[in-house]
Amino acid sequence: MGYILDESSMQKVLDALKKDYIIYAPKRKEGEGMYSDTDCIRYEVVDKVAEIEFFEKSNYSFKEVLLPISQTLYYFTEDEVKEAEPERKKGAVIFLRSCDLHGVKRLDQMYLQNGFVDYYYKRLREAVKFVVIGCGKSYDNCFCVSMGTNVPEDFDLALYPGEGGYHLESRWDEITSIVGQLEEKEIRIPFVEENDVKVKIPNNLSIDIIKSSMWEEYNSRCINCGRCNFVCPTCTCFSMQDIFYTDNGKAGERRRVHASCMVDGYTEVAGGGSYRRKNGERMRFKVLHKVYDYKKRNGYHMCVGCGRCDDVCPEYISFSNCINKLEDAMKEVSNNG
Repeated sequence: MGYILDESSMQKVLDALKKDYIIYAPKRKEGEGMYSDTDCIRYEVVDKVAEIEFFEKSNYSFKEVLLPISQTLYYFTEDEVKEAEPERKKGAVIFLRSCDLHGVKRLDQMYLQNGFVDYYYKRLREAVKFVVIGCGKSYDNCFCVSMGTNVPEDFDLALYPGEGGYHLESRWDEITSIVGQLEEKEIRIPFVEENDVKVKIPNNLSIDIIKSSMWEEYNSRCINCGRCNFVCPTCTCFSMQDIFYTDNGKAGERRRVHASCMVDGYTEVAGGGSYRRKNGERMRFKVLHKVYDYKKRNGYHMCVGCGRCDDVCPEYISFSNCINKLEDAMKEVSNNG
């Protein structure tokens, strides 16, 4: 069902949802960008429709709503362990773009369908509704069309601020009852059909690619800051931290904290060993995880082509360009036998 709502009607929808849900959406943070005179767009709780950034790509994904940067799992003393309360006790409505909605599918695969169910992810994932924001144009560094994530699969609402107001497609009965007095319209939520950036993953990509010299370039170019991981909607590495309280050193809490496979120390193991010491080795692991081994296991690529890793890299390393080097790299390793 489709409707066209003015801002007042759209706000009424939001106000009705706020009774049972917390609303998360991309929000502009003025002066909080990479440089002092730039803005940052990231996910926060919103109260007003006017707060939602519809026309630019967010610098960070929705990921932090389902996977908090730092999440207390339980509290402990010498004698007992107490489970931490969930970060929210209401459902959540998340406004996001098609690529990010495909990212949710990948998180669900890893946390709910990977041979076990992650309890802490599951309790935040439940009672979540998704509002997909239409894309009237392709943004810098996006390559969602190449990755097949430019059109959403499952959503509750689709929304786009178009001619005459907010164009709304509803698959959610609760919303239909709120806007049911409005006249139904034929609407079309736009999604991009072509990006300036295109990637091609070679059909003959194999594990032999690890022998290529292409990875050596990143030993010097990458500074292992890990920004690419933190903005990625599908990177899920984390570490565990036990925090002991200063007023009682025998009590504390265990936290799950976002981590990065690109930073020093992540692959260190007992005895002083490390699986990936060089930055090129870490880049190789990340690239192949995104476009090779995840697909072998699940049938589709992990990367959704949002391009945020390219946007944020201070060394201008392009992940899409790296993917496009794989074909020549396969020729190199084939020629070398």
